[in-house]
Amino acid sequence: MLSTAEIGIDLGTANILIYSKSKGIVLNEPSVVAIDVNTKQVVAVGAEAKEMVGKTPQNIIPIRPLKDGVIADYDVTAQMLKEFLKKVSKKIGMSMRKPVVVVCTPSGSTTVERRAIHNAVTSYGAKQVHLIEEPIAAAIGADLPVDEPVANVIVDIGGGTSEVGIISFGGVVSCNSVRIGGDKMDEEIIHHIRKNYNILIGERTAENIKMEIGYAHPNHKDETMEIRGRDMVTGLPKTVTITSQEIHLALKESLEQVLETIRATLENCPPELSGDIVDHGIVLTGGGSMLNGMQEWLSTEIIVPVHLAPNPLESVAVGTGRALKMITKLQKATK
Repeated sequence: MLSTAEIGIDLGTANILIYSKSKGIVLNEPSVVAIDVNTKQVVAVGAEAKEMVGKTPQNIIPIRPLKDGVIADYDVTAQMLKEFLKKVSKKIGMSMRKPVVVVCTPSGSTTVERRAIHNAVTSYGAKQVHLIEEPIAAAIGADLPVDEPVANVIVDIGGGTSEVGIISFGGVVSCNSVRIGGDKMDEEIIHHIRKNYNILIGERTAENIKMEIGYAHPNHKDETMEIRGRDMVTGLPKTVTITSQEIHLALKESLEQVLETIRATLENCPPELSGDIVDHGIVLTGGGSMLNGMQEWLSTEIIVPVHLAPNPLESVAVGTGRALKMITKLQKATK
């Protein structure tokens, strides 16, 4: 007889990660779905669909059904989850009929948004669906002692949202989230290139620029990069050279808002836990935390130690999967 699959899902705006209790991370793919407009059929999901962004014929549209960490298009998200879970069941060689699922939700999400996430997973036929707040999942995944009476400060900079949480005794003491993340930074880069060079670039080019010469710290060795886009005056392809200093200025406003959110969360921290923060500092997770110079910049701004989680991209998914044990313990305790 096949045992029930237990999985954790990190429903990220940029990537979806699925964690299996038996195999660890079994899926890590972009949250993109390519749909045929005429038949309403899913043509591709994940990495395959992301390759199509900006390159498809008129009848096929790549859609990102998750916006700011929550579901923007319910039907497409349900279809995407179905496809991903099919892939996972083949990979782990286990029946995915009626799995027990833990999904993380942004701490600032509304009841309606949480209900949409719950329903999207249930529609696949999950036996039980548990929702866990993203900061807690990120802290568990980053190996922080969340159930001890010490302050664990987690800053999760994702694709759609940045979450800041202070966790102690397994619960959230103070928490703030801002709908700014990697996607907003990409938008800022696109806007900057269009405004200063009269050139249109796509999301993928913007993301490459951010990863290669995007810096959080203003004091860095200036780097240059050649980019190609469409000239808005002539309509022809054009190549220009941009510098890391100007990309820093384009990202500055978004970074300041993330910093402001961290400060607001630390200000709400009980005095007893403040001492722990000075000793242990804060831990960064999420793709945005891997921006060049992010650790150094935050450390100089908030004057506490800043650490990068062992695996920033996978922390939330791993934590979501590990939270299964905690949830099972809690259920046994209440029986």
